[in-house]
Amino acid sequence: MKYLILLGLLFGVIMWFKFSRPSGSDRRSTGSADQPQNMVRCAHCGLHLPEKEAVASPQATYCSAAHRDAVEN
Repeated sequence: MKYLILLGLLFGVIMWFKFSRPSGSDRRSTGSADQPQNMVRCAHCGLHLPEKEAVASPQATYCSAAHRDAVEN
């Protein structure tokens, strides 16, 4: 009887490890999340955001087109 309980407990632990880990398809394949990104500051509100998400103009960088238009117009 004790071997049956031990076997059930071992099976439960194995299943827990198997289903608690993300599978290969769930993992992100992009390496950009692992790499640090350059941060820039919005010239209007001072918000810091990644350079890839910023709206650039010849004078400065902004967090949105609305802030760019508010300053440059």
